[in-house]
Amino acid sequence: MAPPAAPGGARLSDIAAQARVSEATVSRVLNGKAGVAAATRQRVLAALDVLGYERPLRLRQRSAGLVGLVIPELTNPIFPAFAQVIEQLLASEGYTPVLCTQTPGGATEDELVDQLVERGVSGIVFMSALHADTTADPSRYARLAARQVPFVLINGYNEAISAPFVSPDDAAAARIAVRHLRALGHERIGLAVGPRRFVPVLRKVEGFLAETGGRGLVRHTLFSVEGGQAAAAALLGEGCTGIVCGSDMMALGAIRAARQRGLRVPQDVSVVGYDDSDLFAFTDPPLTTLRQPVRAMGAAAVNTLLEELSGNPVQHAEFVFQPELVVRGSTAQAPG
Repeated sequence: MAPPAAPGGARLSDIAAQARVSEATVSRVLNGKAGVAAATRQRVLAALDVLGYERPLRLRQRSAGLVGLVIPELTNPIFPAFAQVIEQLLASEGYTPVLCTQTPGGATEDELVDQLVERGVSGIVFMSALHADTTADPSRYARLAARQVPFVLINGYNEAISAPFVSPDDAAAARIAVRHLRALGHERIGLAVGPRRFVPVLRKVEGFLAETGGRGLVRHTLFSVEGGQAAAAALLGEGCTGIVCGSDMMALGAIRAARQRGLRVPQDVSVVGYDDSDLFAFTDPPLTTLRQPVRAMGAAAVNTLLEELSGNPVQHAEFVFQPELVVRGSTAQAPG
């Protein structure tokens, strides 16, 4: 006799194995029967999704509301990593996430926000948006608050904006990176970072200069592989054997710049990135980096927003999370 099948051709045994529950439990969930814990039910639904099966109509949840997620781009893997965590957490609470990505020549942040508000979103999560740009007008967020739309801001604190903020400790990240390179014997250390108008950049520079006693070299450029390559080329020209980068993408550019000069990483030059998404354990060499606590930060942002949506007052302050040094193959003892 063939194994019992679930709606849509899914095999109960496959779903049960993926969810780590019994086939009887899967059957109860699929048939909408009582007696299954909420967490177990969620595991079964997640197993259906992971295996690519369509949920039966009776199991499709009614949305508790739309929540916008505004992020600057998808080319840097850290942004999709944040988006995935935030969307999963919102969905588990019954909310439907609406991802809005800015592209060159496309809709501006203000236009995206207007579109979200017009669609009746319950709240908005901003990731590395204009709130992180010291040259941008912060009054746009006061206007959003006046429209009774709760929001949370990730990565970039601005004291002129009354809202909850979730940030990594950028200054600490730079200090940790410098200490790591110093412990390896590097004395001439450079920092390759993005434009100086962004709060996370200013904080990284502050931590870097504090740890190097003001003697470290700083080069500002774009947050991209090409930007990292240009900044690193300048730093290598100044004799740096250790380079701290403002993002993992910039670190890839720094490695490229070293190789174009005939230098080996890490034998001749050590490179430290910042962010750490899954891809960077598999680069050549695997990248030493400062890991942003993506899941903890995403959870803090979502939980704070949900508190606001529930009508509970939330402290309008900055919640700061500590980065973690992940040592891989792009750093080693200083040459000589």
